[in-house]
Amino acid sequence: MIVELGHYALVLAFALALVQCVLPLVGALREDRALMAIAPPVSISLFLLVSLSFVSLTIAYLTSDFSVLNVYANSYSAKPLIYKISGVWGNHEGSVLLWILILVFFGALVGYFGRNIPAPLRAATLSVQAWVTTGFLAFLLITSNPFERIATPPMEGQGLNPILQDIGLAIHPPLLYIGYVGFSITFSFAVAALILGRIDAAWARWVRPWTLLAWVFLTLGIAMGSYWAYYELGWGGWWFWDPVENASLMPWLVGTAMLHSAIVMEKREGLKVWTVLLAIFAFSLSLLGTFLVRSGVLTSVHAFATDPERGVFILGLLTFFIGGSLSLFAWRAPMLKQGGLFAPISREGALVLNNLFLSAAASAVLIGTLYPLVLDVVTGEKISVGAPFFNLTFGPLMIPLLMAVPFGPVLAWKRGDLLAACQRLYAAFGLAFLAVLFTYWLWGGASALAPLGVGLAVWLMLGSIVELLGRVKLFDIGPRRALSRLIGLPGSAWGTSIAHFGVGVAVLGIVTASAFQEEHILTMKPGSSVELAGYEVTFDGLIPRQGPNYQEDVGLFSLRRGGVEVAQLEPAKRVYQASRMPTSEAGILTSWFSQIYLSLGEAREDGGVDVRIYHKPLITLIWIGCVIMAFGGVVSIGDRRLRVGAPTPARKKTRAKSAAVAAE
Repeated sequence: MIVELGHYALVLAFALALVQCVLPLVGALREDRALMAIAPPVSISLFLLVSLSFVSLTIAYLTSDFSVLNVYANSYSAKPLIYKISGVWGNHEGSVLLWILILVFFGALVGYFGRNIPAPLRAATLSVQAWVTTGFLAFLLITSNPFERIATPPMEGQGLNPILQDIGLAIHPPLLYIGYVGFSITFSFAVAALILGRIDAAWARWVRPWTLLAWVFLTLGIAMGSYWAYYELGWGGWWFWDPVENASLMPWLVGTAMLHSAIVMEKREGLKVWTVLLAIFAFSLSLLGTFLVRSGVLTSVHAFATDPERGVFILGLLTFFIGGSLSLFAWRAPMLKQGGLFAPISREGALVLNNLFLSAAASAVLIGTLYPLVLDVVTGEKISVGAPFFNLTFGPLMIPLLMAVPFGPVLAWKRGDLLAACQRLYAAFGLAFLAVLFTYWLWGGASALAPLGVGLAVWLMLGSIVELLGRVKLFDIGPRRALSRLIGLPGSAWGTSIAHFGVGVAVLGIVTASAFQEEHILTMKPGSSVELAGYEVTFDGLIPRQGPNYQEDVGLFSLRRGGVEVAQLEPAKRVYQASRMPTSEAGILTSWFSQIYLSLGEAREDGGVDVRIYHKPLITLIWIGCVIMAFGGVVSIGDRRLRVGAPTPARKKTRAKSAAVAAE
């Protein structure tokens, strides 16, 4: 019964979404308050209905109801509880339902908390959000029904894909989806503003918190996915330029560009056309990622579906939303007034430079991702575009951008003084240069470019600190008054500096782990040892072990330093009972920010086993940097100024107070 209730809730949600598509938008265009007032309660009702449906599917998984095809295909009665829950979204149908749940959740947030947004803009935004919701609900009900029954229920399920039975994959998809779907609100705001013809500084202020929220979760989702692939797949890398990885990187790059262009729009009413276009592109690239994962055009550990029928349906949604929004943009953009002029050397100029490099980088990733697919369709030729292409295109675009990052915040609006900015940053530059020399001395010139990369990372981190100290004029007013000013800085100032510092931390991890890692690939027999980064790694033997729903062969390795045992690592090869699919589990020792990484290969008949052993200096800084960036975004969201919307409520309060005084 609970399954039928969940299916019925989806059908009701579809009908309600159709209502929200039309009536609030008509009300916004006619300025009919009664019709506009429909949008908030309907958006909340939509969220409640989809939540009921999602809970129904979750209950089916928890009770191992194998009469539901989705549960039978993706669950197993002996599976641990956490993976029964994560199995709800560890498949195509359930993940689309999660996508829709987050979609209507964002709509409900705007409906409930968006009271300071002008009624026509809020109604039109929720209406556009309902268009997206309607499309995906139709996709789910027509091609991907998660509640489809089996006439003769089996006694046992087939089990979840073994590589998804990991805590990282329990967390990664929800984080990523909140980021992906979060950009739907910025898209809806942009399309609604184009329909109504209202795009101004206030619009940028209303959009920024939603963009920040999506960007924060997308940052965390990408970082979590990267770390999961690093420790779960046993290959020792943190980024593979997999097409599906690229699909999440592209909207992140465009979303980052939009965050910066929205600042110019809010402060100077400039870059209006460009900011709206970025809002459309950020969600469009999220939709493209959805198409790549679910169309069957890619073979990847990230891919959910290989059904061309589903791919055609999503391609239709992609064409409608992207084509329709760009057509609307082409019609409305010439009517938008541009903001004030500014000199090339200014904060606006720095933000424009930021946008150009980020957009070019996103374009390079897009070309490298889609070119093999287009070539396959047109000529039938199959090629692979991998790391060499992206390193030669993406890297050269990022380096000048990162070098310019510390300059932007210390330049003045409208017209800046480059010489004065250099003077404020000379200490940061001097310390970064010393970091280059120290790195070259420490690693003995093993890599010519790596010391420059370390210097770039230090430049970014120190530049972000100089930015904060410059805002409070530390050297002009003294430490005590500067500290008071520092505490009183707005959240967006703190958030910007923290995020830029996080970028520097991540760059430091990327450079050192890539350039200075040590690797040994060898066959080890019990009792044999190998030296690595000051550690003596000894293979003690291979033992079998039984897990809750898998069997594994565990390698026992002792790590000694100076003759003293400091750790034992237990990498493993697992085989899951339901699917008989093997997986690898790496053994990792973290020492400060560096790691010893060990993974097993094939076992030999003579008792030996193939082993990969890495020393990865400072590699954890990659993910720590991402967390710091996300924290900077959270701090920026906390800025009170971003929660202040249209001044209408303030004016009403002033009028009410004046009327009360007059009455007295």
